[in-house]
Amino acid sequence: MAALCVSKADLVTALFITQIGLKPRSFAKIELVEASWAEAISLVAEKFSAAKKDLGSDALGVLSSARCTNEENYLMNKLTRAVFGTNNIDHCARL
Repeated sequence: MAALCVSKADLVTALFITQIGLKPRSFAKIELVEASWAEAISLVAEKFSAAKKDLGSDALGVLSSARCTNEENYLMNKLTRAVFGTNNIDHCARL
């Protein structure tokens, strides 16, 4: 009997789970509140920009996954180097 790899086996399970969190959440004081995707992405972009401005681009770093495809890791490299302006990128296979 053929078996799926771990990442694909989890996908089958995830497709049938209805209690999955599909909306982003952000902290408002101490509790998590529901936010729209536009608000969540805007907040993350604002925080990354502030960190880059205050601490320099080398204060940012990215940890990618060895389970990602080559294409996904290529895009993560492009994001890190072109947008964040840093060479601080690694993947979990080296940990």
